[in-house]
Amino acid sequence: MTPITDCNGIPYPIFTTGAVTCAASVDGAKPAGSVFCVKIQLTDEKAALPLPGQFYMLRSEKSQKLLARPISVFHSEKNVHGVEISFLILLKGQGTAELCALEADDRVQVLGPLGNTFPAPSARTAHDGINSAASKNSPAKVLLVGGGIGVAPVAGFAETLADGTYDFIASFKSGSYGIDNIHPERLTITTDDGSVGTKGMVTAALDAQKIRDGGYSAVYTCGPAPMLAYVKKVSEEAGVPCWISMEARMACGVGVCLGCVIPTTEGNLRCCKDGPVFNSKILSFPKPPACIRREPLTQEPDMSVTIKGVRFENPVIGSSGTFGFGTEYASVFDVNRLGGIASKGLTLEPRQGNSGIRVWETPSGLMNSIGLQNPGIPHFIEHELPQMLALKPVAIANLSGSSLDTYVEGAKLLEKTAVPVIELNISCPNVSAGGAAFGMSCSSANTVVSAVRAVTKKPLIVKLTPQSPELIDVAIACIEAGADGISLCNSFQGVAIDVETGRPVFDKIKAGFGGPAVRPIAVRLIYELYEAIHALPKEKHVPIVAIGGIAEWRDVVEFIMAGADAVEVGTNTFANPLTMIECIDGLSDFMKRKGYKTLSEIRGIAH
Repeated sequence: MTPITDCNGIPYPIFTTGAVTCAASVDGAKPAGSVFCVKIQLTDEKAALPLPGQFYMLRSEKSQKLLARPISVFHSEKNVHGVEISFLILLKGQGTAELCALEADDRVQVLGPLGNTFPAPSARTAHDGINSAASKNSPAKVLLVGGGIGVAPVAGFAETLADGTYDFIASFKSGSYGIDNIHPERLTITTDDGSVGTKGMVTAALDAQKIRDGGYSAVYTCGPAPMLAYVKKVSEEAGVPCWISMEARMACGVGVCLGCVIPTTEGNLRCCKDGPVFNSKILSFPKPPACIRREPLTQEPDMSVTIKGVRFENPVIGSSGTFGFGTEYASVFDVNRLGGIASKGLTLEPRQGNSGIRVWETPSGLMNSIGLQNPGIPHFIEHELPQMLALKPVAIANLSGSSLDTYVEGAKLLEKTAVPVIELNISCPNVSAGGAAFGMSCSSANTVVSAVRAVTKKPLIVKLTPQSPELIDVAIACIEAGADGISLCNSFQGVAIDVETGRPVFDKIKAGFGGPAVRPIAVRLIYELYEAIHALPKEKHVPIVAIGGIAEWRDVVEFIMAGADAVEVGTNTFANPLTMIECIDGLSDFMKRKGYKTLSEIRGIAH
């Protein structure tokens, strides 16, 4: 079947699956293994050769990410099996990492070809100074400029041009790649470190006068935004049309989600549908926000945190209810590397917890209805607490209760022990009495915190529920009542239904929900809480311990930048028991790379 095209000859996109024929790191790219070439064979009878400048949305069938990734076409050709398309992919995040890890015969979901195209160069005219009739109709010479991974689409475009009818500038930080299939009259390579070609950025090879001297009829470019802004500037100074291939985060690729719009003089235009190729005259490149550049550290950063005089070696704490009493994971990894360990939720009396199903997996999360099963505080004091105190991390006793009296009596018992910190849990969503009921309003929260504060001098961190309609006010009420810190947030409430039986999964209907899916909401709550606390007099400022969907070190950094002093890691420990160790190492590497000596230099900088 002949591929269907629109009135401009542009093929309509199709959604199909393709097979990987080759996937390998690209020679010349530095650092080694940072760029991969992935070739995908499409056998769908509707598959068409893409036009120069177009892209595809790619997603491995084994992907753990929700969205496909937009990748520009580097090379394409027909064969006896259909169409084979080559992509250059920069290893950047998890989505591109999945694509770079593809192997031969892996299946890839493919949507495309998408977007508009690089317009064909105009023909020479008599004023070009060429008199022969043949020359008057030949293509005018053009300049192609690619920066980094942006070399891919312009190199693909170059393959459609006659040899020697264009010059090509390829600019890289280090090394070079993607230029094996091009045949320009003049090839110029620049590298920031001088490893290949001319030392310097694209400015070392291009300015307005060079465009005039080259006699180019147009400039075509793709690359990082600062480079594109410069190429736009010098092209327009030279009076030469400039076509820029842009990139933007996108979800659909076909123009419906409006997530990839870019501002232009013609209004917000869709990068995926109205672009990705735009006339430079309608584009503007805002000046990037200023950032303080720091020299990388040569020594280990100080990641310690102090809460009411108690020093934590680092800000990573095993979250209550997900880490037992610390010893359970001791054979899995070195738990002594953690900053702290919050115990299983403790009540005055032993509890057996809830009946029925207790855990239920959801996309990017886990629901639970444990119901505070625990041995009771007296048993904890005699048996589990000594084991916790024998470990290096700060031991935190998570205190819950079913009534005000049980909270107070439990606090009295813990006050007599050597446990350094109490986390007052007024946020458990899985119990019928007590728990989150105390954290729903300012008055009830103030009452229980005041009562516990009256019977213990230990540092008191109050753990709150995100279900409260007046959450920030509740947090302030806890501070006024004597809280030395706020931990936020405990599980969100959700409902799961078994579609086979038509009945709720959990006996108590509602259950707690946590995991990566809740993190953006938790970050928002921490951000708002930090602002509310810092609106108080300085003597009332207390630390914030962030909880909610932490899966990697970047999540830790995000919470700290939002205002957290420390973090508790919970659900992801079940998915990857090494999560907290990886967070500690990743945070340290980040601080060294960015030149941050202490966490105070990061904390709250997003405000």
